[in-house]
Amino acid sequence: MNETESQTRRRRWINLGELIALAALIVSAAGVWIAWKSTNADKPTRVVEQRSAVPLALRGTTDGDGRTLTIMPADPGHALQSVRLTIRGTSPIDIGSDGRLSASDVESTLHGREKEAKDVTLSVPVRIDARYVEAGADRRGGGTYILRYTWEGGGLFGGRAIRLVGLSRG
Repeated sequence: MNETESQTRRRRWINLGELIALAALIVSAAGVWIAWKSTNADKPTRVVEQRSAVPLALRGTTDGDGRTLTIMPADPGHALQSVRLTIRGTSPIDIGSDGRLSASDVESTLHGREKEAKDVTLSVPVRIDARYVEAGADRRGGGTYILRYTWEGGGLFGGRAIRLVGLSRG
């Protein structure tokens, strides 16, 4: 069998076409493999919102006639565990998680101030140290605050008593 020149040329073109098809098949297979590999690495990304810690700020609200002052966090995301209030030069007053400060407790720490002016709002700096919970984590905070109060009573036969007025950041 003797091949003619045209048959040989056609056979060469077939071989070249087969090589191009084989190269295209290899490139396509590599693309499929890369795509499959990247989908395994691209697992869903979990986005966790991280809330930064908010410093503790406290506020005080008087109850009734000023016999108690309720100390509570200004941020509703904070929950008090314990509060310790210290007036310089006196022993600290421990307040529970309810934050209720009694006027009689303050009065006992203000020994020697009974002669202060009556029916005038006075103030004293206090140090408040608190333990609280924020976003499930135990934290500590506090700072210097101003406790406002007035002396009442003290007539001829009556004793003087403190009425709490408020609490503000110092």
